[in-house]
Amino acid sequence: MSDPTRIPAPDGVAPATAYSHVVAATGRFVAVSGQLPLDEDGAIVGEGDAEAQARQVFENLRRCLAAAGATFEDVVKLTFFVTDMAHLPAIRAARAAHLPADRLPAASAVQVAALVRPEFLMEIEAFAVVGA
Repeated sequence: MSDPTRIPAPDGVAPATAYSHVVAATGRFVAVSGQLPLDEDGAIVGEGDAEAQARQVFENLRRCLAAAGATFEDVVKLTFFVTDMAHLPAIRAARAAHLPADRLPAASAVQVAALVRPEFLMEIEAFAVVGA
């Protein structure tokens, strides 16, 4: 596990809400492609339900991180792609189930016109740094 330095409010920058403005780490870089709300058989989970989709996406992220020898504690950046910003509370709740409030990564949220299939409400990618 790496021990990233998190800077939620650099001098002269407004404090971050539910993310860190800066995360610095040294180690092996792990990039996880955007994960969708699909189960292991490729079936959609939670069609029309942002909370169910967020939980599945974070479970997929957890599995991908584990495959690379990483955990959510190693995550330095998350990017949320959402079809509606109203889905952010569901994403934050799912994130809180995996990441303690004092280990929040840097993050970006982007509203998109559409994802690869119309039933997807979100896609989330992660960057992690493992070890020192």
